[in-house]
Amino acid sequence: MIDYVSHKLAVAPMMDWTDRHCRAFHRALTRRALLYTEMVTADAVLHGDRDRLIGFSPVEHPVALQLGGAEPERLARAAAIGARAGYDEINLNVGCPSDRVQSGRFGACLMREPALVASLWSAMAGAAPDIPVTVKHRLGVDDQDPEQSLFAFVEAVANAGCTTFIVHARKAWLEGLSPKENREIPPLDYALVHRLKRARPDLTIVLNGGLRDVADARDHGAGLDGAMLGRAAYQRPAVLMDVDPLVFGEAAPSASLIEAVERHLPYLARGLAAGTPLHAMARPMLGLFHGLPGGRLWRRRISEDAPRRGAGLEVIHAALAEMGAATRAPATVG
Repeated sequence: MIDYVSHKLAVAPMMDWTDRHCRAFHRALTRRALLYTEMVTADAVLHGDRDRLIGFSPVEHPVALQLGGAEPERLARAAAIGARAGYDEINLNVGCPSDRVQSGRFGACLMREPALVASLWSAMAGAAPDIPVTVKHRLGVDDQDPEQSLFAFVEAVANAGCTTFIVHARKAWLEGLSPKENREIPPLDYALVHRLKRARPDLTIVLNGGLRDVADARDHGAGLDGAMLGRAAYQRPAVLMDVDPLVFGEAAPSASLIEAVERHLPYLARGLAAGTPLHAMARPMLGLFHGLPGGRLWRRRISEDAPRRGAGLEVIHAALAEMGAATRAPATVG
């Protein structure tokens, strides 16, 4: 566990994307970005396979556990488990618009119940007093006026003691839009998030939603306390090479994308030795060379060969070889 969690640049929790293998790979690209798990329900933590659901490697620090739920007692118990497991932060999901989440009365639909969210946060913070407990949420849902719903929500939860709010700068439409459409169709309103910060300078306000890369996050997050990259960090992970130098003034952990892959090979080897299929660990690496010479060869080699029975590190070595001389020069992003 680390002593201080910085929200200057984070990678968003994304279902089916930011699993433990994705987070471990991201550490070959950035030491400093705050990484998040996929959303895990409190009930799953309490009754499911905890190692599979919330297990993580020490290399992932700083790393936060995102929980979903609507019952204070269950969320408190799950938060305590996460804290004991060594997470650096516990985050409450008040932003996911999926039907499954709504049926459980949690996620974005909780924007309608700020008093309940305040009680959920209080229970979680009481159960995990030694690490930050934060909230990730939308501007509002359905026919709510974002200017009113956002400020009322933050006011209620802040009055309970919460000091860090990660704001996805879109409304969520719980009726009529799919989760994918909810990430793209509702318009972004970064200006409203900035107005929130000006009204509540005492709070840590982090911007999320539609940010393309680190420079974009830095520009739109200027005046706020941080920014969170979502799909860009997964689909084009090379953008994370800019986090440490542009945001923290430090060198990236790898001098090039080739070196980042080589740095990650021991993790892959340990996973293979433990029986983890290569394709499960290599999936987050598919877009690493997106837009660069050899990038399509890289993606094709891994997507075709990694799922084969018995596939091992030779697939990664072959993919690197196919990148050719052009990609053997440092392929940093910036």
